[in-house]
Amino acid sequence: MAQTLNDEGRAVLTAAGWTMVEGRDAVQKQFKFANFVDAFGWMTQAALVSEKLNHHPEWSNIYNRVDVVLTTHSLDGLSDLDLKLAQRMDKMAAS
Repeated sequence: MAQTLNDEGRAVLTAAGWTMVEGRDAVQKQFKFANFVDAFGWMTQAALVSEKLNHHPEWSNIYNRVDVVLTTHSLDGLSDLDLKLAQRMDKMAAS
């Protein structure tokens, strides 16, 4: 079961470039890639991680850009699952 994210976890997210979504307890980040194939390939990898965590992002893709919003709908806010998924997304984008 997901646990509400504490202040330390929130600080980790913001230090990694995730920003708060206005009016929601959610974070967002934009990932940019060289082209559509790289963006879609990253989304495919992220989808597999999301499925394993049973935690799915809100996202959209336009050409080489993927906009991601993370929140835990069952808690109506950020949780440890959001932190885990964000960290995996950042790691995959860096490689």
